[in-house]
Amino acid sequence: MPTWLLAGLWGLLAGGALVLGAAIAWWVRVPPKIVAGIMAFGAGVLISALAFELVDEAARQGGIVATTVGFLAGAVVYVLANAALDRRGARHRKRSGDQQPSEEEQSGSGAAIAVGALLDGVPESVVLGLTLLTGGAVSPAVLAAIFISNVPEGLSSAAGMKRAGRPARYVFGVWIGIALASGVSALVGYVALDGVSPTVVAVITAVAAGAILAMLADTMIPEAFERAHVLTGLITALGFLTAFAVHTAGGT
Repeated sequence: MPTWLLAGLWGLLAGGALVLGAAIAWWVRVPPKIVAGIMAFGAGVLISALAFELVDEAARQGGIVATTVGFLAGAVVYVLANAALDRRGARHRKRSGDQQPSEEEQSGSGAAIAVGALLDGVPESVVLGLTLLTGGAVSPAVLAAIFISNVPEGLSSAAGMKRAGRPARYVFGVWIGIALASGVSALVGYVALDGVSPTVVAVITAVAAGAILAMLADTMIPEAFERAHVLTGLITALGFLTAFAVHTAGGT
């Protein structure tokens, strides 16, 4: 199988976890504290993958200066885009409660939430394509981190969409669309950067890592803390150690 197609399939698999989470939320009533716990765990998993798989690799390939610039650029771009979407109704897109506005309460919020979900998912998918470039195979730790974190993302956000009165065709249309976009993003990330210098790959990796960390701090961790409170830190630490164990096993 061509590597570029493999990159797309890995991205589709990771994005499919969002659809899985949305399906669970739509047909099963999951207690909010359980959702928050899974969200905290997923955040810890992603933080670990960022530290050991992405930023560390970017620094080795492109140097600390290029990595720092790319990381900060990714965080800044994400925060600015997220702030613009917040004003249009996407502020609480990952909340499982009744914080999400309905279309009647804020016109255009449905589109803003969909774009916000795309903004959250694309950097993760691009990273999958990049790991194929740098390592010759998809990183098990990164793939596991994105998949594990995507399930509670889809679960929590879909629960909030349902409470806001959005129909099933909207909810599943959003997440299936994001899953397809994830596959395309991973494929494009591989094809567009194949053959470029290691420094460029390092900068792009750092940009994606910065955007992902900003997303965690702006959306996932607040949702987890709102419900799990004092257990959030412990559950996040367990997620971090889990991903670190996967990383260590993959390196042996």
